[in-house]
This record gives sequence, C-alpha cells and structure tokens, in this order.
Amino acid sequence: MCEFNIIIVSILKDKVRPVFPFTAIVGQEEMKLALLLNVIDPKIGGVMIMGDRGTGKSTTIRAIADLLPKIEVVQDDIFNSHPSDYDLMSDIVKTQVGRGDNVPTRLIDVPMVDLPLGATEDRVCGTIDIEKALTEGIKTFEPGLLAKANRGILYVDEVNLLDDHLVDILLDAAASGWNTVEREGISIRHPARFVLVGSGNPEEGELRPQLLDRFGMHAEIRTVKEPSLRVKIVEQRSKFDSNPYTCLQEFQEQQDKLKSSIVAAQNRLSDVTIDYDLRVKISEVCGTLDVDGLRGDIVTNRAAKAFAAYNERAKVHINDIKAVIILCLRHRLRKDPLETIDSGNKVQQVVNNILNS
Repeated sequence: MCEFNIIIVSILKDKVRPVFPFTAIVGQEEMKLALLLNVIDPKIGGVMIMGDRGTGKSTTIRAIADLLPKIEVVQDDIFNSHPSDYDLMSDIVKTQVGRGDNVPTRLIDVPMVDLPLGATEDRVCGTIDIEKALTEGIKTFEPGLLAKANRGILYVDEVNLLDDHLVDILLDAAASGWNTVEREGISIRHPARFVLVGSGNPEEGELRPQLLDRFGMHAEIRTVKEPSLRVKIVEQRSKFDSNPYTCLQEFQEQQDKLKSSIVAAQNRLSDVTIDYDLRVKISEVCGTLDVDGLRGDIVTNRAAKAFAAYNERAKVHINDIKAVIILCLRHRLRKDPLETIDSGNKVQQVVNNILNS
C-alpha cells in the first residue's frame, strides 16, 4: 500500500464509528434530494421521510451528517455558538463579543443528535436548577437535545409515534431557531438552529395534518423491486460491513466532490433569484391544490432556489421547480387524519397543467 493510501486509512480510522458513505447509497433519490436541499438551506424546514422498514432511512440520514464539513464553534460553549454570526450565538458569547473579549474557537463535526422515543420534555429542552437559582441567584442550565443539535441535524426515528406535544416543541424550535425554557419565573433562551429530520413507517400511523404541514418537505421511499438493483445494494452493504475503511477510501473522491458542491451551493444561495412569473405559477399550483396557508408557497420557493444553487445556477429555472414541488406539497393535501398522503400524482397533474402552459 502506498504512503498516500496509508495516510487516508489512518485518518479514517480516527473516526469513532465508520459511517456508510452517502455517495455509495443506491436509489432512494427523493430522500437524498430532500436531505441535500435541507442542508443547503436549513430554513426549508426539515424533512419527513416515510417508507417501508429496512429501506436505509437511518443509514442515509447519518451519511448526510457525516458528509458535511466541520463547523467553527466557540470553545467550551454548550450551544455550539458561532464566533461571528450574532444570530447563532448564546447570550454569554454575545456578552463576551460585545465587551471585545478574545473568544477562542475550535472546529467540530456537524452535530448529529438522535432523539429517543421515550425522551421527556426536560431531556429535549433542558432544565433550570431552580434551587440554585433561588438560593444563590445563579442561573444554572442543564442543556437538552435542542442545545446539542444547534447548527446540526436532529433526527427523530418513528416520529409518528412521538407524543404530539414533543413534536410541537421540536417544530416550534426548528421554525423559530430558538429554544426557551421557563421555570418558576426564570427564563433561559438559546439558539436552536437545526435541520429536523423525522422518519417513520406509514403502517404505524401518520402524523396529524397540522403537524405534518409544518415539515418543509415529505419524501416517500419504497422497497426496491428490481432484482439487479437489490443485488447491488446488498453487495454495497456487504462490502462496507466486511471492510468499512476500504469502502470509505473507494468513495472518498466522490464524497469530497459532493461536499465541495454543498459548500459552494450554501455560499451561492443568497444570490439566487426567482422571477416573478415563476413565483406566481408556484402560488397558482398551491391555490389550485387548495393548500392551506402559505407555507407551501414559501417552502417551494426556498427549495427551488436551493436546487438551482446546487446546480450552479444564479437564477431559478422552471425545471428546478418541477424537481422539488412534489416533495414540498404532497403532504399538505391531507385534510383528514384518516386520509393517506397523496403519492404525488395529484400534484403532478396540476403541475403539468400550470407549469407547462
């Protein structure tokens, strides 16, 4: 083995646990696209992934987190505060920066936090030590999962089985970018900017329409039926399980290329524009489908811009809208909790009538 390869393998072995490479995942294009667009623009609002058991939902979500470049955080800060972006700082760091203090930083992997089904509200939001606050006048905060997930990804497997109250808290934090904990008149607020990813099996029930609507995108995945593709997936997984570091080395170039594309898209995103007539067509589609509220319009505009940025364009094309609009709208058509989510055929028919006219 040459010296270069030895170095790569050595670096890879420093990882606590090897993660299956994102670029090695075969099929499931809807899920992969939805995740990519959400990491390019977290303001899309997260993604709900529904599909059969054993279709690689968890593997893909962990793979996208492992693919992302390291982020700079303030050293010893429990909220992963950004050293220069005011909106991503905790109050303590804001005070330090305001005083002109030297704020040491370090690079960390993008946080990937799993929320267990049995989690309590205190575990999710964090807790305040009331006794210490009352006796010593010191606000002592024990951070929860929302603090740890700041500037990263919060993954909830079987989100459709999670208590609605907790889902509401997660969605509120994801939408506002902040988490507020209040106990006995004492309040602590901290940044909680994360990509919320929920997954589940539709056989175990769907989320209520009111909660489902607040996820930016909805991806459906199905078990692959084509024999040759199933064989390829099994071979890929077996290769990784038998020798993960060799597999990671094999896909290193593709991983690096995709990582560069994501960073470039994030930097390009703010300059991407969408013409007025295309915005009107998006709203016309939403109106024709009787989508409640304006969340569908907003998310589709954001997703189309992210898709254009990913494809190195400064202006949204009509094909960018066609590529993302089903992911953004299909879950917003369900009005009755007893209804099933449209597979996308209804959205596709309206899109063909309006966008092709």
